[in-house]
Amino acid sequence: MKKEIEAWFRDFQDRLCKSLEECDGKVTFQEDNWQHESGGGGRSRVIQNGAIFEKGGVNFSAVSGDMPTAAATKLLMPDTRYFATGVSVVLHPENPLIPITHMNVRYLEAGNGEAWFGGGIDLTPIYLDLQQARYFHEQLKTVCDRHHPNYYSRFKQWADDYFYLPHRHETRGIGGIFFDRLTPLEEDLTLEQLFSFVQEVADIFAPTYTTIVNQNRNLAYTEQQKEWQLLRRGRYVEFNLVHDRGTKFGLETGGRVESILMSLPTYASWKYNFKPEPGSAEEQTQQYLKKNVDWLHV
Repeated sequence: MKKEIEAWFRDFQDRLCKSLEECDGKVTFQEDNWQHESGGGGRSRVIQNGAIFEKGGVNFSAVSGDMPTAAATKLLMPDTRYFATGVSVVLHPENPLIPITHMNVRYLEAGNGEAWFGGGIDLTPIYLDLQQARYFHEQLKTVCDRHHPNYYSRFKQWADDYFYLPHRHETRGIGGIFFDRLTPLEEDLTLEQLFSFVQEVADIFAPTYTTIVNQNRNLAYTEQQKEWQLLRRGRYVEFNLVHDRGTKFGLETGGRVESILMSLPTYASWKYNFKPEPGSAEEQTQQYLKKNVDWLHV
């Protein structure tokens, strides 16, 4: 199915970019086409200095070749030959009252024919809005429930564990869902059924996120709130450079560096031993950055 999956991901990139451009209303994505040294390539699309998005990327890739042995071992690959395709998204809004978001859907096939899907969606509010957090998780649960009764609880826990900065003892944001190595054998489903689930996860992203954007886009913010946004972006950078598997996979397999690092914001900051003021909105957000929050009932 790899050609069908690749074609759907390519079309999804087109549709998603159109939705995000309509949401921003000021600027459009700029595209770079690139070729991978071992085979295949991709389309990197970046949006910058918009009415909503200070910086964001929607990347499509479909690459193949022989993976370095060390990378194949980490991925539990049965051999080093592989084909991988997917779409990866990160959006950094200008307004600190609009959350950062990330989503990814991907398919990987080993040389022996073993194949699996991965992906997920997560949200990183700079200032937590409990109602919006609940709405976000409700949308993800609705999609998950259509395919398996335990997908939401299972993949939410996976997101809590994955999007976690152990050196900070905090989650990156309010999580979402995350899944990897979904194979037909282990899930007792066909590859077509797993692909249907991944398609629905991808398609729920734009309407869910743009709903939150449109609720917050006209909210005024202060310089203090902007400074907090830059600090929270710093934590985002820490996760992506230290812990993110996609970043490591791309760099270890000779991927295009500019595309891999498009997830980083234009501006971020670090202040020594910064602590939010007691009772502040910043402290309230910080207190929710932990695992196992029942976001459906906050």
